[in-house]
Amino acid sequence: MNERGPFANWPRLEGAVREISVDDAQRFSKPIDMESQTMASKNNALENFLGGAPMNVLARLFFISLVVGALMMWLELRPIDILNGVQAFFDRIAQLGFGAVRELGSYIMAGAIVVVPVWFVLRLISVAGMRR
Repeated sequence: MNERGPFANWPRLEGAVREISVDDAQRFSKPIDMESQTMASKNNALENFLGGAPMNVLARLFFISLVVGALMMWLELRPIDILNGVQAFFDRIAQLGFGAVRELGSYIMAGAIVVVPVWFVLRLISVAGMRR
């Protein structure tokens, strides 16, 4: 790399922005009827819920599902095996009776030993980042 940096030959955008005149603002500010405004608010609510435009979210979910599915097949984890494992877990809890509460508590404590310190460290990092 040279002294000017890797992006030295890229086009500059400093002069590309121009101010909008009053005539432009009046030309682009058309009144919106209530039906289209209601439809826009429904789209915004749906997009807020989904986290983006529906087709974009669908495309992202498709590709992420493809990657996760390929990884699961590579690891020889089948979805039915996962469902059977969850079912076996709850069957075992039901068979234990009152011992299930104790085992469930031990699961929670085992998870908390890892989760709580990680959460605490992340919170400390987040607070330190906000002070800067």
